[in-house]
This record gives sequence, structure tokens and C-alpha cells, in this order.
Amino acid sequence: MNDATHSDRLIIGGGSMGLAVADYLAAQRGGQSVRVLDAHSPPHDQGAHHGETRLIRLAYGEGAGYVGLAQRAYERWLELEHETGESLFLPTGVLNLGPASAPFIRQVEASANQFDLPLDVLDGEAVSRRWPGWNLAPDITGAFESRAGVLRVERILTRWRERVGRSRDVTLTTGARIVRLESREAGGYVAICADGRRFCTERVLIAAGQHLAPLVAPLGIELPLTRVRKTFAWFEADERYSVERFPGFSLTDLELGVYYGFPDIDGAGFKIGRHDSGQPLDPGEPMQAFGDHSDDLSELQQVVDRYLPGVGRLKHGAVCQYIRTPDEDFLIDEPLPGLIVAGGFSGHGFKFASAMGEALGRWLETGTSTSSLGAFARRRLARG
Repeated sequence: MNDATHSDRLIIGGGSMGLAVADYLAAQRGGQSVRVLDAHSPPHDQGAHHGETRLIRLAYGEGAGYVGLAQRAYERWLELEHETGESLFLPTGVLNLGPASAPFIRQVEASANQFDLPLDVLDGEAVSRRWPGWNLAPDITGAFESRAGVLRVERILTRWRERVGRSRDVTLTTGARIVRLESREAGGYVAICADGRRFCTERVLIAAGQHLAPLVAPLGIELPLTRVRKTFAWFEADERYSVERFPGFSLTDLELGVYYGFPDIDGAGFKIGRHDSGQPLDPGEPMQAFGDHSDDLSELQQVVDRYLPGVGRLKHGAVCQYIRTPDEDFLIDEPLPGLIVAGGFSGHGFKFASAMGEALGRWLETGTSTSSLGAFARRRLARG
């Protein structure tokens, strides 16, 4: 049996949350040794962080309980942009569209009212006049948040990785596919790689996406996480969809579904994806490429045809994965002493990664959670 490499703290998964935590701990210079293990070499397309861009919103339609976390994340994104000197956030604004009766739209307005956030509420005709790239009926409500915008995901992960690479305390180990996690009799845990390498620690954070639930199941921990194949695509578009003229958006259509999208950034094209629906997958199951499923293009094209008169032909499509809980809220907990799990972020998690790095980093470092994460404990799912 190989000797184990010891670190004071261990992070399994070097994606959005894992690298955010590593970056936070690297900045602390606390003297604790921290090792991040990833099966690949982030940023990559094997997790949930690829696709170049994500929206960040503050008037939150998924629930007012997220607003404080979103506000802290927003502050930390701007700090990161200032520290790196690179454009990581585009202040395009975000337009939330749907029937006035839609729960998402109602919650956006409620969040803005509760936290005194700037929000312009318009009918469909007013939206179409302000942003001619939309062709909307009058009964559609548009709730526009001017402070919101677009995060450049892969740039952010690259900057985090560079900063971790300069740290004396934090080490990123790539090509480390963890296949088993064991508890040690003396306390702490040992993570075992497919190639036989072993890494031991007193405290571990697992933020390993689709691999999280299978890794902790042998320890008697059941996490109700599901994996779903999702698609998104870039289309040709005219000047109405330039980053200066068109905001990021979310769209709730009671017939077609729930969608999100982005203006044409850096000439990549108009980007749109579907938030609901998708094809269930088992952990480790290969994903079909874009176009292999019969609905891949048609479910996006139907929105383009109905609402977006200046969007043209498909440029290219891609696939990604959501890892979800039954209620689609995050799952963050310490089910065993010294073992922190963080998952279920997909679909709306990346915007919070900067704040999660801070909160999870403190938890991993000190052993004490923060109140901001209490609502995400798994006991709520047991009650449900």
C-alpha cells in the first residue's frame, strides 16, 4: 500500500466551488497546507463550469434567501476584477421576462422590494421598444436589473488557478481521479486515486459535482443529487444583440419552458440555453453530443422564432450537465465530523462562487460554519 501524502486540509474537486475555496485560502496565508485534487486540469469541460459565461442577478427569482449571498458574491467579483486587472464582469444588466403571474417574476419583484434593489418593471411593448431585439406581446412583464450582468467563467477559473499556483500553502494536483474516500481510525480521511495515490487530511471538502454522491455513499451518507444533460447554443445575430445593446436575460414561457441567454460577446454569437427539462444521466454516463438528441436544436429554435427577430442560423451548440437537488436549492452540510459536502449548484450556482469560496473556505479552515449556509443543510430534504 502506498504511503499517503498528508495535507491539513483537502479539497476534492477543482471546479467552480473547489477553486474558489482554494483561492480564498491561498489569500489567507494561514500556514495550513491545503491540497486541491481534480481528475482533469481546470478550467475544462468535464464539470459544470464551461461555456464561457454566466449571469449574475441580485433581485433573485429563486428566493429572497439568496439575495444576501448574491450581494456578497457581487462585491467579491468586483474585488477580484480589481485585483487581477482583467475584465471578468460585464455590466450588461439582466432582463427577467415572463407573465406577471409567474412565480419567478413575482419573486424577482419581491426580492427587489425587500432589499431596495433597483428594478425597472415594463410591459412587453415597452421592452420591445427599449431593446428592439425582442418581439414581445403586451402581457409579458419585463423586470430589468441594471446592476446585474455577465461573468466570464473560464477567465475567472484561470485567474484563480494562477493565484493558487503562486501560493506557498495551497497545491493543485491535476489528473487525480478519486475513486474512494475512507475515514481513518485516528480521525480524518484518506482519498484514494484510481492510480493508487493516497491523500490524507484532518478535514476535507468535497465539491466534485456528479461524483459527490457516489464518493460519500460508502460512508453511509445518502445525498439526493441527480444529474441532467443540458444544451445551449450560439446563433448568428444582427447588431441589435451586441453587448452594448442587449442585456442578459431569463425567460419564462408557460408553453415553451424556461430559458436564459446572453448578448453577442466578443463575436461569439447570441447564446441561449434551456434551464428546465433535460435528459437524466447516471454519474459517469457519457453525454450525447449536441444534436444527437432530437430536441437539442428545436427547443432553442422555437424561442428564437417566437421572440427574437434578429437572431439567425445556428453557429454551434454544446452540452453541459446540471447536478440538482429535489428542490433545486444547494446542498451544503457536514454529515460527518470534518467532512463537508457541497453540491447541487447547477443551473444557478456559479454567480455565488466567490461568496461560497469565502464561506466554505472559513468552514474548512476553522471547522465552524456560517449562518449564511444553514438553509442548505440536507435535513430540509429529509423533511421534504
